[in-house]
Amino acid sequence: MEVITTRNELITHLDRNNRNGRSIGFVPTMGFLHEGHLSLVSKAKEDNDIVVMSIFVNPAQFGPGEDYEAYPRDLERDMALAKEAGVDFLFTPSAMEMYPTDGGIRILPGRQAEVLCGASRPGHFDGVLKVLLKLFNMVDPDRSYFGMKDAQQLAIIETFVRDFNLRTEIVRVPTVRESDGLAKSSRNVNLSAIERSEAPGIYKALQHGQRMVGIAAPHEIEKAMVEFITQETSGKVDYANVLSYPNLSEAIDEDSEIILACAVKFSKTRLIDNIIMSTKDDTSCSE
Repeated sequence: MEVITTRNELITHLDRNNRNGRSIGFVPTMGFLHEGHLSLVSKAKEDNDIVVMSIFVNPAQFGPGEDYEAYPRDLERDMALAKEAGVDFLFTPSAMEMYPTDGGIRILPGRQAEVLCGASRPGHFDGVLKVLLKLFNMVDPDRSYFGMKDAQQLAIIETFVRDFNLRTEIVRVPTVRESDGLAKSSRNVNLSAIERSEAPGIYKALQHGQRMVGIAAPHEIEKAMVEFITQETSGKVDYANVLSYPNLSEAIDEDSEIILACAVKFSKTRLIDNIIMSTKDDTSCSE
């Protein structure tokens, strides 16, 4: 595995003229790797000749008072895990390397960013798209891999790539969970012991809502999920919504997919989770 820290070196190594027809799979991360990230690498290795991973805690997607400074980091551990997983090139730039200048140009996501996490984190997805456009331009990947735990982010990225004719294919990879159902997340380390024991209640609430699909109205499902989380955890519900997917609209077509999504704030961290399913049956698409 080769570790690269500068844009110019990365572009030189991955230039399409030097690939000899080999395909590149790209796994962008913010580090503190876990099994969810490594499942993206595994899928990328299946589909491509070369796997590139980036580790960059992106300041552009953190708002005032959010956990940028507290976001867990362990680059040495991450490098060892990436190498063991079979990553070929690991890109670990500094913030100055990624953002050496700022001419004031912004990328503004549309209405998909106005619900769920976007409703309480203005500017968050602006920062996500900003860093991804830069990374896509540097790596120029054939395929890029994203976990379905961050389902709103995934929907926005898919729309961005489609509408702006970016030449990478977005590949969805199912959420990886702990044995008790808690979605793998770098933020799980910030939970207290009691909170960690309660946190699987988020997924149980989603499953509870899933069983109500086709029987109850969306607003009744949302209310039931909030009540479940409130009773089973000490966390504060940020949102619990039922929306169409990937449009993230309240208007749900009978033939569409839907997303049941929750965000819950604990004392030191905020966890998200979701189930994506067809309206025709109760088969989850997020597992």
